[in-house]
Amino acid sequence: MDRIFNAVDLRRALGGAEGTVLVPTMGNLHEGHIDLVRQARQAGGPVVTSIFVNPLQFGQGEDFECYPRTLEADCDKLAAAGCDLVFCPSVTEMYPETQTFTVHPPLADQLCGAHRPGHFEGVCTVVLKLFNLVQPAQAIFGKKDYQQLYLLKAMTRQFNLPIRILEGETIRAQDGLALSSRNGYLTEAERAEAPRLYQVLQAAAVRLKQHDTLARVEAWATDALQQHGWNVDYVSVRSRNSLLTPENGDGQRVILAAARLGTTRLIDNLEVDVD
Repeated sequence: MDRIFNAVDLRRALGGAEGTVLVPTMGNLHEGHIDLVRQARQAGGPVVTSIFVNPLQFGQGEDFECYPRTLEADCDKLAAAGCDLVFCPSVTEMYPETQTFTVHPPLADQLCGAHRPGHFEGVCTVVLKLFNLVQPAQAIFGKKDYQQLYLLKAMTRQFNLPIRILEGETIRAQDGLALSSRNGYLTEAERAEAPRLYQVLQAAAVRLKQHDTLARVEAWATDALQQHGWNVDYVSVRSRNSLLTPENGDGQRVILAAARLGTTRLIDNLEVDVD
């Protein structure tokens, strides 16, 4: 497995290879990331995994400086999963100019974007740069970051990029907690409480299927978390097709939530079909 640090060597290593599949990550890889690499491997082309902790998607006071950087362990995992090339550029390689252009996607100021201003501009900007550098035929992203996946699909359409976006299902621990690099921030007591987020989403899905109103489902789920010490950013029922409030007759829905346990912010979602 090759390890590449700059754009010149990246292009030389790929050599115009066709069918490349890109797996963008920020490193500190867990089983959810590795599952994406395995799915990429099944697509048949060369698999490129990027590892880059992107400063543009971190807001003031967030954890950019202390975000876990575990390159050697990550590369060992990627090699075992069948990755062909790891691209791990520096900040100056990705952003050579002090003033950088950013991509401003729609819905970027809603849900997580309302609580992390500028986050999705940073995500879409770095992914567009990676698309330009790697020129993949396909790229794969996990559904745990549901809003991110939606916005990256929209960006790919808007820029007419010849890239197929693949979706990876959320990988969970045995107790239901969605795997995330930030789970490592949880204390022992917080880790024991953390599965409640998914449990509340499952119970909220039952209420939706029983045709409870969106407002009551969202309020119930918020209260169910707050009663156990969670600081809730949002619980929101949206249309899977538009990520807006579902209209009557739109039964393809997703419940999205973001909440904090102590200093750790967790996100999760659950798709639900309502007759």
